[in-house]
Amino acid sequence: MNMNISTQETVFFLLAAVIVVFSILTVTTRRILRSATYLLFVLFATAGIYFQLEYSFLGAVQLTIYAGGIIILYVFSILLTNQQADEKLERLKNSKVLAGALAAVAGVGITLFLLLTHPFGSSRLAGGEVPVKEIGTALMGTGKYQYLLPFEVISILLLACIIGGIMIARKR
Repeated sequence: MNMNISTQETVFFLLAAVIVVFSILTVTTRRILRSATYLLFVLFATAGIYFQLEYSFLGAVQLTIYAGGIIILYVFSILLTNQQADEKLERLKNSKVLAGALAAVAGVGITLFLLLTHPFGSSRLAGGEVPVKEIGTALMGTGKYQYLLPFEVISILLLACIIGGIMIARKR
């Protein structure tokens, strides 16, 4: 058995470990701001994996949209909400903990099933990364398998979140 691990594999395992550790910290911490910070580390490590796979467009989108915009939106929404709610956290009932554990086990089971049954090597594109022009046409097109409508719906949802945050801040 050959145990030579390349630098690329070492970086992948390091990024995967960061994702796993900070994902667990994100959902187990009681402080919301720390949770958002841990989520930011998860998103950065995910972008690192995209860059390692030579999907530079996805890595750039991950950094700008998720790690940049969404985390800032989370932080502003956290800072605009009631700080006393953080101090009055109630203990979870055993039924909720059991339901969460069952959902986590089901998620791990589905993930393992998909990893073990999907032929990942044969599904990779022959030319590598899809050109950015094709991605832009697919995102902004109105035809079949094009995503202008979901793109606009998401922008309306984010606008509604911003307006909701402003309304909450004004009530104070």
